[in-house]
Amino acid sequence: MPNSFGLRARTRHLFSRDFRQKGPIKLSTYMKTYKVGDIVDIKANGAIHKGMPHKYYHGKTGIIYNVTKSSVGIIVHKIVGSRYMEKRVNIRVEHIKHSNCRLEFLERVKTNRAKKEEAKKNGEPFNLKRIPVGPRPAHTVAVGDNTPITISPVPYEALI
Repeated sequence: MPNSFGLRARTRHLFSRDFRQKGPIKLSTYMKTYKVGDIVDIKANGAIHKGMPHKYYHGKTGIIYNVTKSSVGIIVHKIVGSRYMEKRVNIRVEHIKHSNCRLEFLERVKTNRAKKEEAKKNGEPFNLKRIPVGPRPAHTVAVGDNTPITISPVPYEALI
């Protein structure tokens, strides 16, 4: 059927399982605990058809607002026209995983706290801001063994 627009249209590769990830679903998927307020990534598992999210939400990140026996309710922000709409989707646990988006931030909070305590103990001023990498330091290039080469274009020749 040409130009079909079903719910799962154009998802041949989107919902396919990854290489060497096919087969039965691991029990650890069901053993994870999800709490209200957790940040999760939505990644649809093509082997489980129940509770599968719409293809639009595949790859999106949301916040859990409701937890039931085998599924969770997730708040996802969707761009509609020129605004963000808060969409509430109910998805089974096979199609979600904990997000790693805050790991770097939480790790930085821990290290900053330790640096702050250390600086207070030593009576030193402290700066906890992330400082961007500056320009590389200046240096001179020795031309003793490294003689400069003049590069010129080679004329085009048709080899017929």
